[in-house]
Amino acid sequence: MKTQKILVTGADGFIGSHLTEALVRQGHDVRAFVFYNSFSSWGWLDSCSPDVAGQFSVFPGDIRDPHGVKKAMEGCDVVMHLAALISIPYSYHSPDSYVDTNVKGTLNVVQAARELGLERVLHTSTSEVYGTGRSFPISEEHPLQGQSPYSASKIGADQIALSFHKAFDTPVTIIRPFNTYGPRQSARAVIPTIICQIAKRNCKIKLGSLRPTRDFSFVRDTVRGFIAIANCDKCVGHVVNIGNNFEISIGDTARLIARIMDAEIEIQTDDFRLRPDKSGVDRLWADSRKAKELAGWEPEYTGLEGFRRGLSETIAWFTNSENLKNFKTDLYNI
Repeated sequence: MKTQKILVTGADGFIGSHLTEALVRQGHDVRAFVFYNSFSSWGWLDSCSPDVAGQFSVFPGDIRDPHGVKKAMEGCDVVMHLAALISIPYSYHSPDSYVDTNVKGTLNVVQAARELGLERVLHTSTSEVYGTGRSFPISEEHPLQGQSPYSASKIGADQIALSFHKAFDTPVTIIRPFNTYGPRQSARAVIPTIICQIAKRNCKIKLGSLRPTRDFSFVRDTVRGFIAIANCDKCVGHVVNIGNNFEISIGDTARLIARIMDAEIEIQTDDFRLRPDKSGVDRLWADSRKAKELAGWEPEYTGLEGFRRGLSETIAWFTNSENLKNFKTDLYNI
């Protein structure tokens, strides 16, 4: 990418913090939009890599506030919009907050981009919008199915973003990552919760359903996808999947992690972690050919061996005592 002024919303989160670091290392002028709080916490950016610390500016705000969002975007060339509520279980509990944050928050971003004349808007979607796959691998042409309030809110956000491209020629691209994993991910996600339970020497691992399959992408591949697609003129107006093109069940994932960590485990089904029957997504497997054809992106952590390599790096990070202490591993946080 040419050197640009880039706003990253959700920069304090898992993927956002990694993306912020990568953009800074490439020489961009990065403004990190973080969720305002009275603790002056910047989320994961508080513990970013030493070579990146102090090399980006921070704008505390709330994606739900149109005035603050527009102010944050002033003077920027590109916005990479990642700010969202993402926990599926919490969306059952508080669906209204998902409409405010995911749908209206996205509206605030694209409206400001239109008014300010930004060069590019990269909006983050999710593979959850496909619901349980009907055909495989899942391409961008697959029907959208809102099987949870979270996925429904992301479908709404995607359509708001695309509507601004169609109605006002706002330069919007939708990036649709499948299940990203890696250092800094929330412990409520399945891979970190398995690692953390084993790291605490729990031989009885509590999980939800073991049957569903997922296409897990290592966070470095996901970040490379964000940058490649944001820099691709041919991607404007398009939805672009990024995934590993490899599916594995939750049960097999847990057993693979246990082998890497040299642990003997017994997997127990925790009813509290199960999704409602019609809401659960049984199978996700990405077709990422469009990302390669348009943007030249393809994953580096590919297939079972690439997954094993990414898991090893993730395990090494989570089992570092300085990192593990940041997680309440005995609490299942929806």
